[in-house]
Amino acid sequence: MSKKAVILSGGLGIRLRPLTEAIPKPLLPIGEKAILEIQIEQLKRHGVTEIFLATNYMSEYIENFFGDGSRYGVKLNISKEKKPLGTVGPIHLLRKQLEGDPFILMNGDIITLLDFTEFYDTACSNDAMLNVSIKKIVTPYEFGNIYFDGDRVTKIEEKKDIITYALAGIYVLKPEIFDLVPENQYFGMDMLIMKMLENDIPINKYEINEYWLDVGNIEDYQKINESIDILAIDQ
Repeated sequence: MSKKAVILSGGLGIRLRPLTEAIPKPLLPIGEKAILEIQIEQLKRHGVTEIFLATNYMSEYIENFFGDGSRYGVKLNISKEKKPLGTVGPIHLLRKQLEGDPFILMNGDIITLLDFTEFYDTACSNDAMLNVSIKKIVTPYEFGNIYFDGDRVTKIEEKKDIITYALAGIYVLKPEIFDLVPENQYFGMDMLIMKMLENDIPINKYEINEYWLDVGNIEDYQKINESIDILAIDQ
């Protein structure tokens, strides 16, 4: 099966300013390669042959940088939004190109060692038209909890980590999903999920156990560059 993917590459990168005032966030370097380059090469290794870059902000920079994708061994297409369409709205512009098989959708600021093949195959084997990746986030709680009866202390409870599960910004969608996405309107993934839940439409989750980082701010950008050797990302 020939796999296709859409990478959302139109974000303003506000939290990464002033870096993103000069170049768009997906082109920020991680080691010797841009974020998008790393993503494209990872998708290629997992059998993706055609990639659509959904762009808006500084679209021409991205188009000039990547060309037709031949040097990465994939067919690359640039999809330009005339106005911001959110994290799901852009796929409606690509409906004709994506109809047929399930496809991958991912944010253009995610660095991960996720096994895309396993995620894709798992999604294809179930009946959910939307499969979302999730990542366990462990946040140390800074304070112990103290119990008391009047002024008398009765118990002290040690700090416990706060555990949450975040949407990890990588999805596998089946073509039926297009019937739920409005045309030429801002439509986010949160809106799609709420719409599906309200209509009792199944959504499956897939937990990422490998390394994952959303390069959303300066601190995370510095962290990923410091970790590049540990990650063993092919540079």
